[in-house]
Order: sequence, then C-alpha cells, then structure tokens
Amino acid sequence: MTSVRIGVISDQDTLAALLAENWWAIALRGVLGIVFGLIALLLPGATMLSLVLLFAAYTFVDGLFGLISALRAARQHGRWGYLTFEAMVNIATAAIALLWPGITVVAFVLLVAFWAILSGVLMLGAAFELHDGRAWLILGGLASVIYGGLLIAAPLLGAVVLTWWIGAYAIVFGFSLLVLAFRLRGHAGEHRPAAAM
Repeated sequence: MTSVRIGVISDQDTLAALLAENWWAIALRGVLGIVFGLIALLLPGATMLSLVLLFAAYTFVDGLFGLISALRAARQHGRWGYLTFEAMVNIATAAIALLWPGITVVAFVLLVAFWAILSGVLMLGAAFELHDGRAWLILGGLASVIYGGLLIAAPLLGAVVLTWWIGAYAIVFGFSLLVLAFRLRGHAGEHRPAAAM
C-alpha cells in the first residue's frame, strides 16, 4: 500500500513540475481566451460569422472524407449508398452555410430555442410527479420555455446574446488560466521529480 501511495505522490510531483515549468503555455492559453472573449463581446457579428465559417469548413471536409469512404466501400462491393448520402448532405450543408451564413446562424438559434422549449416542457411535466422541490422545477421549466420563446421571437438578437455568453465564458476561463499560470510560475523549480535509483 505504501508503494502505491509513493507512486501517486511521485506522479503528482511530476505533473506539478511539468505544469510549473510550462507556466508560460498556460498563460498564453489564458491570454488567447481573454482576447477571444473580448472579440466576442465587442464584435458579436464577426464572431458568429467566424463560427459559421468554421462549421462550414468542418462539414465540407467531413463530406469529402465521407465520399472517399463511400468510394472505398463501393470498390469492395460494400454498402455505399448511405455513406454517399451522408457525404452529400454534409457538403450541401457546408454550401448553405457559406452562401447564406445568416440562415445558418438563425437555424442554430432556432435549434437552441426548440431544445429549450422541449426541455422546459419536460421539466414542467416532471414537476407534477415530484413533491419536494416542485416549485424550483416549475421555475426552471418556465424559464426554459420563456427563453426558447424569446429566441424564436428574435433569433438574430438571440445569436448576439449567445455570442456574448461565449465571450463572457472565454474571459472568465482565460483569466482563471492566467492566475493559475502565475501561481505556477512562483513554484517553478520546487517540484523536481526525484531521480530514479
């Protein structure tokens, strides 16, 4: 049992030493997070457009790989119809996202809206089965339904608000990484793993 504990402590010391020596990489991640968050807060339209373009590039590449898989399956006399159909859907989705990025943003916001409404209705249904905490479940369900309704009523405003939330998250995440990095910098060199005997 002692050897196991020594192994765990040794692994923790090794990890601590590695993190402390590379504090600058954590700090860089923090700075990038804060910069991205500020861009998302100050330029929500450009941020959302960038996310749409990234999504379009991903679905296009995924579609190309799907076509390659379909061709290989056809050569080996396997089932290739579904692979081809999926690849074509991905490529078409990428084309729509590139040609009409506004529609893509609205579609994403509407997807979030329908998810919020559905989960809110399910929460409300579950509230009637519950005795303790029913009021909180009803409150959460109503908030979810109202949120979904507001997104449907104003999807472009909803996209801006979603981008602001992403930006706020990125700033908090980046700041926490910066604090961690500078704390690790203060401990660099303290956690040297013991040399093997």
